[in-house]
Amino acid sequence: MPVIRRRWVVLAVLCASLLLVSVDATVLHMALPALAADLRPSATGQLWIIAAYSLVAAPLLLAFGTLGDRYGRRKVLVLGYVVFGLASLACALAGNVAVLIAARALLGVGGAMIMPATLSLLRQAFPDRAERRMAIGIWSGIAGSGAVLGPLLGGFLVETFSWHAAFLINVPVMVLAIPLTYWLIPESADPPDGPWDVRSAVLAALGVVGVAFAVKQTPHGGAMYVLGPLAGLIGLVLLAVFVNRQRHLTAPLLDVSLFRQPAFRVAVGSVLLVLMSVVGLGLLFAQYLQLVLALEPMQAALRLLFVMGAAVVGSVVAGPLLQWFGNRMMTLAGFAIGALALLCAAAGMTETENLWLLGPVLGAIGFGVSVSLTAASDALLAAAPAHQAGAAAAVEETAYELGAGLGVAVLGSLATAAYAAGMPATPARDGLTEAITIASGLPADAGANLVELAKSAFVDGLRLAMVTGAVLFVVAAIAAARALPKTKETTA
Repeated sequence: MPVIRRRWVVLAVLCASLLLVSVDATVLHMALPALAADLRPSATGQLWIIAAYSLVAAPLLLAFGTLGDRYGRRKVLVLGYVVFGLASLACALAGNVAVLIAARALLGVGGAMIMPATLSLLRQAFPDRAERRMAIGIWSGIAGSGAVLGPLLGGFLVETFSWHAAFLINVPVMVLAIPLTYWLIPESADPPDGPWDVRSAVLAALGVVGVAFAVKQTPHGGAMYVLGPLAGLIGLVLLAVFVNRQRHLTAPLLDVSLFRQPAFRVAVGSVLLVLMSVVGLGLLFAQYLQLVLALEPMQAALRLLFVMGAAVVGSVVAGPLLQWFGNRMMTLAGFAIGALALLCAAAGMTETENLWLLGPVLGAIGFGVSVSLTAASDALLAAAPAHQAGAAAAVEETAYELGAGLGVAVLGSLATAAYAAGMPATPARDGLTEAITIASGLPADAGANLVELAKSAFVDGLRLAMVTGAVLFVVAAIAAARALPKTKETTA
């Protein structure tokens, strides 16, 4: 098989495309202020610019993953490149908020095609589990590093060029990826006997939309306190109908019996909990660097290199470590390192920067997350049969998206509540940005006191979120200890 001879080159092509997709999920964290100054979106408009990508990507992952299994994973991947490239160009050229939101939604469509295809093609390219573990480690490291690299790249491009460059950079890479994919990667498909069930795809998509909408929009308050939970309830009902339908189809869109396997359940749950912690804390930490420590966007983004560097190291060594110690041991080790690092950070975090604490803590988090995600992806792909590789990858990617949304909602809400509890009953309770703005209009001493109080309250909220993140890691570790086999698995 030619793909086996070129498998490491194939991995490089798949990871390059995955890197851009994962970068795009966070690149606006540093670029949004410049974008907002140019297009002047409302507060709601800014939220939709950020949320449109994942709200569209999450519900389509399963549909495109199973379409790839049935009709060709390479076809879906290349079509994803085309859509992602065109959408990136549309984002860069957008002259108003409505066009930008629509283009971000189209980016989500392209991302939903690319993400499950990369992991399922990796499963086909590396049938030997020992090599596949190494490949998955690199894949997981790229996925995690992309989320960290996004703010760094966004800050650099905005300061050097403009916010448009954050999208334009995708276009030449996608143009190059299309011929390379056709040249290097043979087609891969495992069509089942029955037809592709459109009704199941619609049920799954609408169900995930409802849950994702509830997760992302409920914390914004107002009418969303009612509409968010209602959408979530409807989404859960639709997903229950979807699961029931799969049990009675001869060719189900997703073989729900996969969830009866403890390793598969733990893998999906681990991804969900890890992304809750990492993404939720990542957004809060970006605010800490810029608002509490008063660092410029590029300076703040450079601090995140500690995470990315350690994640890269973790992704390289995770494969051999999994081969030597097995999924159970490495999953527990990854979660333990992450939990301990978060607790150390919570204990030592102050309103002034301490690189001697910050560097090792961020590095430990990056390493622990990389190892645990690699172990989860390996367990998930090993549990799924080859013909369901795309569906299994789509389930994992959906857990990524929902976990990220839950992290922002849950950890963000906890941090906000702790901040408000530490502030007097004034408009400054609405957030640290508001407090700094109000302080600028006060006499010097009063303004300085308000900013100092607000920064202290924000750090208290960040500490609470970090402890909660550590608890999530511990919960995931306990689940892994109970469900994963103690013996090492080395078969494909």
